[in-house]
Amino acid sequence: MKNIYKVKTGYTLFTRIIFFIVLICLLSCATGKKEIEKIQLPESNYEIATSADISGEHGDKKDSPERIVGSSKIEKPEQVSKKTYFLFGAEHLNLDNYYFDIPVVYNKAVKKWIRYFLNRGRGFFKRYSARAGRYAPILGKILEEHGLPRDLIFLAMAESGFQNKAKSWAKAVGPWQFMPYTGKTYGLKIDWYIDERRDPIKATIAASKYLKKLYGDFGAWELASAAYNAGEGKMSRAIKRYKTENFWKIRRGRYLKSETKNYVPKIMALAIIGKNLRSFGFEEIDFHEPLDFEEVIIPPFTDLIEVSQKTGIDFSELHRLNPEILRWFSPPDREYILRVPVGYSKVWMNCCNGKNLTASAFQKYRIRGKNATLRQVAKKFKIKKNYVLEQLNGHSSKKKLKRNQSVILPFRIGQSRRDSMYADLYERPRKSVVRRRQYRSRIKLARIRGKRIHNPVEYYVVRRGDTLWSVAIKKGISLDTLIRSNLNLVRNRMIREGDKLVVR
Repeated sequence: MKNIYKVKTGYTLFTRIIFFIVLICLLSCATGKKEIEKIQLPESNYEIATSADISGEHGDKKDSPERIVGSSKIEKPEQVSKKTYFLFGAEHLNLDNYYFDIPVVYNKAVKKWIRYFLNRGRGFFKRYSARAGRYAPILGKILEEHGLPRDLIFLAMAESGFQNKAKSWAKAVGPWQFMPYTGKTYGLKIDWYIDERRDPIKATIAASKYLKKLYGDFGAWELASAAYNAGEGKMSRAIKRYKTENFWKIRRGRYLKSETKNYVPKIMALAIIGKNLRSFGFEEIDFHEPLDFEEVIIPPFTDLIEVSQKTGIDFSELHRLNPEILRWFSPPDREYILRVPVGYSKVWMNCCNGKNLTASAFQKYRIRGKNATLRQVAKKFKIKKNYVLEQLNGHSSKKKLKRNQSVILPFRIGQSRRDSMYADLYERPRKSVVRRRQYRSRIKLARIRGKRIHNPVEYYVVRRGDTLWSVAIKKGISLDTLIRSNLNLVRNRMIREGDKLVVR
């Protein structure tokens, strides 16, 4: 019987067992190393959480936050009424939280963003998370009150890093990066005095309405999130083009911009790290204090700098609590609900309520020429809204002004017109935006001046490095005629290699 327990090589059963144990250990180590290398974790500041850490044997880790407050906390998914999603494929990371209330996957695209935020973008993640301490709790609460997943706070994190003053090159503004038209559509007031896209509370209410609409349109959070970035029309056309509602399949095509392709994986990576701070080595984030304030009602045209001086509230603190306010005085056509630090509503009542704090310290401009108008003055000082000077001066922007007549300007005495408060008046567009505007202007001019070639007999195939101007010179044709004759091709974009142009 004892020969039955021997292998063909003559090894004993004991030797065979030892061999298999060693082999299994080697395979396990190799597999584990391979999985960890996939996300290239920095050895100096990263440590995979063990079951002992999670159970609380290491007090220092247990005392540190496990997630960004404001995100969903799902300890027992079977007891949660809303839909939950488990993060499959990341079990080897031994995370604190595997459940989310939005779909989250662990694939190549998501791992790429995890690697970024653990290495090169680590500083960004720390700053985003620090600001999350102030805003994420109230954002998550508003989302939940509107019947939306709390983990959508990571969409705002991807959009702006929870910065109220964030502004994109396309002029999207605020923590949820609303474009002007979309912001106004969902109830945000935007004028020369205030921009409610900057207000974390009002903007989150608007974003909740918009996201609910997008989810209703597309039926999946991956598609709704992508549509938030690219636009509803773009995503609808992408679905139609690729004949699928699977975002990851649509992502393989060339139709969506890389920004949108990376947008959804970026949100998922932020959610995975943001709900597992200890596991990814972010134990020492200095979270900002949660947003807390009281409110007082101030009259129209109130001088906020004077309010600051009389109440003892630093002006920067007033601006931080009321980020939607763009100027040094409140809107002139309505009462305004002003946020003040906790305890200062009584200070306001004692020092300022009922007092005349109407803004009056305005700079003035003296008219030098003849037949000037407020509209011309507004243009000179880059005040794009004519109603601003009309409200300050009490007459139409078209009315002729006399020589030496004084015009009230919306700048405060002693304040530079290049102050950060007026950065929106003097900001310069990106070079790409300028080029695009110049191109559109040139196309518009050619449509008026150019003569169209109706029966073409000669074509030119565009080569690398060609421009409309170089082709016009090369073929001895007017640039206006070249544009007019190829309008369908060049109306919305510049020429590319391989394009076929009518030249004769």
